[in-house]
Amino acid sequence: MKEADCTELAPAVTQAEAEALVHGICFKTGPPRTLGVEVEFLVHELRLPRLPVPPDRRAAAHAALRALPLRSALTVEPGGQLELSSLPAASLTQCVDSVSADLTQVRGTLAEFGLGLTGIGQEPWLPPRRVLHEPRYDAMERCLDRAGPAGRAMMCSTASVQICLDAGHEEPGPLGHGRRWQMAHLLGAVLVAAFANSPFEQGRSTGWRSTRQARWAAIDPGRSAAPPPGPEPRTAWTRHVLDAPVMCVRSDDGPWPVPQGLTFREWVRTGRPRPPTRADLDYHLTTLFPPVRPRGHLELRMIDAQPGEDGWQVPLAVVDALFDDPEAAERAYRTVKPLAERASCAAPDNPLWRSAARDALTDPELHEAAVGCFAAALDALPRRGASAALRDAVGAFAERHVSRGRCPADDLLDRAHGRQP
Repeated sequence: MKEADCTELAPAVTQAEAEALVHGICFKTGPPRTLGVEVEFLVHELRLPRLPVPPDRRAAAHAALRALPLRSALTVEPGGQLELSSLPAASLTQCVDSVSADLTQVRGTLAEFGLGLTGIGQEPWLPPRRVLHEPRYDAMERCLDRAGPAGRAMMCSTASVQICLDAGHEEPGPLGHGRRWQMAHLLGAVLVAAFANSPFEQGRSTGWRSTRQARWAAIDPGRSAAPPPGPEPRTAWTRHVLDAPVMCVRSDDGPWPVPQGLTFREWVRTGRPRPPTRADLDYHLTTLFPPVRPRGHLELRMIDAQPGEDGWQVPLAVVDALFDDPEAAERAYRTVKPLAERASCAAPDNPLWRSAARDALTDPELHEAAVGCFAAALDALPRRGASAALRDAVGAFAERHVSRGRCPADDLLDRAHGRQP
């Protein structure tokens, strides 16, 4: 059955039902127990990475990848980026080991086709080019084009490390869901800055250390922003979802209509162009792209893809330590709380996040916060059962980058200008 089949036969959802559904599913509380990661990579020619991958070779490689016995879900993004999404893992070690084993298979298969994975947040050489042509991506492109070229770049040229955490306890405290929601938005800016890794676009320096984050922030604010973090996020998020613009109205035949300025709340009230269903609400939730997205659990979506085969493990370990170790969570919250004064509106459209993407750790306040947060994470990683190799990797990143007020983008910029990183 096609994705949109039977939408007109399903019962319409009322505004009260929509509000209750979002309110009930966005934060599923309980003790934090599981961790997940979604790692995205650009796919390039191994010998000539500045040239586009031929479509026939890309298609053959995708067919071979789909035959692999992976534990993670493998998906192809609109511009040909590859994403591996782990199953929920019971520990940091389990998550790292599972995804690492899958990536070894993926890299080996791609190499047979002369292709490789590149860990960088924004395609540095080639213009955006969509390789998937499906009704949802056709509609997404038409919708995002209204706000300018950033939407196409976001769809086709960006890659990230997305980390999934349990929402946390219902009760207040370091692991409470309200505290975790607040900290995710403040710590998120620190993560953008520390792991910024995308200073180029189409062969030129953009002036941003995280061009990926700049492009995501430049799409429709109703789609890329979030309500200002507060102590009780359910009501604010529910209101935000219903007041967010509808990207498209799915249909069984023909192109999906892309309405202009239609919020989900208005769609429910008017029932036009057809009454929305529960499935439409579920789909609408997937078309909202804030840097922190509640999906029952929390998705942290602000980290650039990282260099090296194992670079993605460092942000995963840091986030796991700072959110799920109670002592580190308290230290991290105290460290990032002063940043709230610069986060006066919903991320990423505020001065703090703009500075994180543009200036990274040359921003003195973000640098100070990053030093404190990495120190807390390093102290917590032994308690989290992290391997010695992973602890060493986090320590090496902190020494090479964080302590010096640098990020991976600075290494790329140094090489481009003939300087030794």
